[in-house]
Amino acid sequence: MSEHKSSVTVPSLQLCRLMRPDDANIFGSVHGGTILRMIEEAGGIISTRHCNTQDGDRCVAALGRVEKTEFLSPMFIGEVAHVCAEITYTSQHSVEVQVHVMSENVLTGAKKVTNKAALWYVPCSLKNVDKILDVPPIKYASPEQEEAGRKRHEVQKTVRLNTKERNEEVPPPASKPEPHTVGFSQSSLIHLVGPNDCMFNDFVNGGVTMKLMDEVAGIVGARHCNTRIVTACVDAINFHRKIKKGSLLKVQGRITFTSPRSMEIQVIVDVEPLIEADKATYRAVSAFFTFISLDKDNRPLPVPLLKVEGEEEQRRFEEGKERYLQNKARRIADSQVAP
Repeated sequence: MSEHKSSVTVPSLQLCRLMRPDDANIFGSVHGGTILRMIEEAGGIISTRHCNTQDGDRCVAALGRVEKTEFLSPMFIGEVAHVCAEITYTSQHSVEVQVHVMSENVLTGAKKVTNKAALWYVPCSLKNVDKILDVPPIKYASPEQEEAGRKRHEVQKTVRLNTKERNEEVPPPASKPEPHTVGFSQSSLIHLVGPNDCMFNDFVNGGVTMKLMDEVAGIVGARHCNTRIVTACVDAINFHRKIKKGSLLKVQGRITFTSPRSMEIQVIVDVEPLIEADKATYRAVSAFFTFISLDKDNRPLPVPLLKVEGEEEQRRFEEGKERYLQNKARRIADSQVAP
């Protein structure tokens, strides 16, 4: 049954932007983090707009979770990105947004789907960001569509709560790690959150954080393979806590699993509140990125096997292998579904 009475027609939004040289990686294709940021911008606009269609406190929709995001095809400099977002489910306190990204070659008119993603937002009052507001309901095409959305909501809520408990530390690598070990490719960056990174109430835009995470994951992958690498998918990105302007972000990435053609990279974001010195460092975001290795003609290359050292690395490797097999089985099942 519905959690509340449906009344508002399903909102949708489309953003278009020309891809410029500063959007691309060193190999000429558009950076995966750039696409993630565009996806989040579209999701943030449509969910914030929807949540402010009712009377009461004005609010901003804060990103809570990004579901598995597929990178289906590369996008290049000079192409136009079409980002289409649609609200597909609302619960009392959350909004699900489905986003499709399409690239357009303006010279030939050719178009192709490059990305698909699902994002969950929570409306936070502008008067008090810790206050979660009610979400205006939408009208569904059928009871079955609403029920499917309710099930997705329950699944993501359960997974998100379970993920929140995993607060393990990333130890520093050995002084001279061997190639193809976790320590050899482990990478991190430090970022001071400034005004350009924020939107309402001086809190970081989720797309900014995702772009930094993709950059670190890309460095890890490039160090491991020593080849051209690209983002293949993001398993899920969980936003555990908000990040405020003036905070220091430490974004850390390490490889957890390799298959013959792909590698899984864990990325976490820890936050040190510099201005609010009385507050402790906390874990804000975590995710698993999958990268593949390519040659100069964009053909897949084998990924070097990860050399596992110790029980903890073996545990993470086995967990990564389980995620890999589950995703592979899901792709096979999806491909067998009749059109």
